[in-house]
Amino acid sequence: MEYLEIIGTIVGLIYLWFEYHASIYLWVASIVMPLIYIFIYHDAGLYADMGINIYYVIASIYGIICWRWGISRKNKKNASTELKIVHTPTSRITPLSIISIVLTFAIAYILITFTDSNVPWWDSVTTSLSIVAMWMMARKYIEQWWVWIVVDVISAGLYVYKELFFTAGLYALYAIIAYFGYKKWKELMLTQ
Repeated sequence: MEYLEIIGTIVGLIYLWFEYHASIYLWVASIVMPLIYIFIYHDAGLYADMGINIYYVIASIYGIICWRWGISRKNKKNASTELKIVHTPTSRITPLSIISIVLTFAIAYILITFTDSNVPWWDSVTTSLSIVAMWMMARKYIEQWWVWIVVDVISAGLYVYKELFFTAGLYALYAIIAYFGYKKWKELMLTQ
């Protein structure tokens, strides 16, 4: 699996570069990378992470549609417009927080009850926050970067524990670059 982990890490770096630049091509890498990591996480016994990668493929298709055609934001003439980077609406913060908490408990329950996972809570926290962050990214909410920082820091530690060292390094790098990604998107938000 080490060669797959290296390939997944390379695709992850490409993905991160595209995300940093708010390029629609991030979604292509966001389809390829999870397809690779499904096998890696299954082999490592990280079942929630494996499952989240199936979600990533589906969410990436949604992201392409949102970013390309702006399906959920309309201009004054009711024609589709390309999504712009915006702040997360205040009305979405509480529902997103509740979804994260409910998903964490539901996923942990599934992992504890039906798998041999030895890290069910950490696996479920990163998975639930990733689901929310991916949706926020598809909507181009700038605060998605802060959610990713939390996910990346926890994930880096989790992957060290699971001896997935290339992946741990990738997620540590993700955490650092996510901070700069936030700053970059803030600049882009002001100039769009």
